[in-house]
Amino acid sequence: MAGAIASRMSFSSLKRKQPKTFTVRIVTMDAEMEFNCEMKWKGKDLFDLVCRTLGLRETWFFGLQYTIKDTVAWLKMDKKVLDHDVSKEEPVTFHFLAKFYPENAEEELVQEITQHLFFLQVKKQILDEKIYCPPEASVLLASYAVQAKYGDYDPSVHKRGFLAQEELLPKRVINLYQMTPEMWEERITAWYAEHRGRARDEAEMEYLKIAQDLEMYGVNYFAIRNKKGTELLLGVDALGLHIYDPENKLTPKISFPWNEIRNISYSDKEFTIKPLDKKIDVFKFNSSKLRVNKLILQLCIGNHDLFMRRRKADSLEVQQMKAQAREEKARKQMERQRLAREKQMREEAERTRDELERRLLQMKEEATMANEALMRSEETADLLAEKAQITEEEAKLLAQKAAEAEQEMQRIKATAIRTEEEKRLMEQKVLEAEVLALKMAEESERRAKEADQLKQDLQEAREAERRAKQKLLEIATKPTYPPMNPIPAPLPPDIPSFNLIGDSLSFDFKDTDMKRLSMEIEKEKVEYMEKSKHLQEQLNELKTEIEALKLKERETALDILHNENSDRGGGSSKHNTIKKPQAQGRRPICI
Repeated sequence: MAGAIASRMSFSSLKRKQPKTFTVRIVTMDAEMEFNCEMKWKGKDLFDLVCRTLGLRETWFFGLQYTIKDTVAWLKMDKKVLDHDVSKEEPVTFHFLAKFYPENAEEELVQEITQHLFFLQVKKQILDEKIYCPPEASVLLASYAVQAKYGDYDPSVHKRGFLAQEELLPKRVINLYQMTPEMWEERITAWYAEHRGRARDEAEMEYLKIAQDLEMYGVNYFAIRNKKGTELLLGVDALGLHIYDPENKLTPKISFPWNEIRNISYSDKEFTIKPLDKKIDVFKFNSSKLRVNKLILQLCIGNHDLFMRRRKADSLEVQQMKAQAREEKARKQMERQRLAREKQMREEAERTRDELERRLLQMKEEATMANEALMRSEETADLLAEKAQITEEEAKLLAQKAAEAEQEMQRIKATAIRTEEEKRLMEQKVLEAEVLALKMAEESERRAKEADQLKQDLQEAREAERRAKQKLLEIATKPTYPPMNPIPAPLPPDIPSFNLIGDSLSFDFKDTDMKRLSMEIEKEKVEYMEKSKHLQEQLNELKTEIEALKLKERETALDILHNENSDRGGGSSKHNTIKKPQAQGRRPICI
């Protein structure tokens, strides 16, 4: 009895000690995950778990987003997960997204997973038209997206229609032109073919380097009103705060760079921006919801912190990540070079094999022709031999008849008649016999010459037969592969997989290697700058090419604004767009 009570008490104590949990679903740009979270967990506990699962170390760019009554909100790190105004129905859903954007993706995004997540998010924003992208730039970005997904272009594999099911262009761009899907695919594929040799991470980084110059890249927009009640848009991004006309999200009316802002605060619904220069008026505005003001303040604090962080020396963690990234890049580059050499050797071996096969086929054809010639020679020789034998027999028969005629002539002479008449007749017969014998002798001689000629022809035919047999023997015994330098054996069609951690691949990154890598990186930068002009020429060429197919009546307000900026020479660079209002930042603000 006492034992049973003790067992129940022990079971009850264990049950009480087990922490209560709830299920959370995390949605990333390309996957979904579910976790069991303890009730006491704070936002940081869940966020760190997600980052560890993804293998992400550049955590300062990201956050967990959720929606409250059509308003976007971010999970606070120091607040319990369930204390947020989230749905209590399990699984509780959060979206793992980039909250802050880098100023320069190539310099700041170190890990490949970070680059990939940014690529997927920016690509979706462009396709969903949350970031305005000109048509010609959309085609170029689509070509890099195809390179990232499919690898190098191969005409035998990537045939017409292979992009039919892919979403690569914003619907606005597709509707703006009288072009079929096949025409768009042809233009995308033309640029896709030029990206040969770029790995997935390189293609994704090229995509981000182009996208980060778009005017709406990385900008969070909020509807606000100034002190006069004028409706405006506030844009918050990595460079500062920007005030827009609601109808123009491309060009800000005025900008406040982070290094020119002294203080940002809000009270109730009023937001205040105090410039560093006290001669410039304080700018005040308000939004319709207190929650929106809090979100604006969060984004301002986070972007400003990153702005200041970029202008300081890298922390030990970042230095370590960059060193590892450089080593990984060097290793990948060496691996790509090795694979490129092996691929080249395999292609050369395949070309040599094809050439040898072609030559072997040619030699087989020559052998067949020689064999046929030999058979014809043998048949000719047999015919000539048979004809020579017949001629020889005829010659023997004629010689026998000539001998018989000679014998007859001798007999006639021996038995000549005694009378003159008989003598005369006899002489006449003798004369005729002599003439006949002479003719028979001539015929015999002619036949003998003909037999000799046939024998000579037979000898020549047999000599031709001997030469044909000799040639056939030479062809049969000739080496199949001509003497040449040793050729590496063709590699198997599938390159075996390799273990990055195993002993088969080990690299000793010495100072000389890193210096060489640095020189190669500098060389790549110079080459990239040289390609920029060519790229712009291509963009202009494509724009001119498809301009005739544009439907002017379908242009959106952003299309018209972008064209006006381009006509004024403003370009499409985000940095150029923001620098212009900054030059006006010293004037009194009147909005």
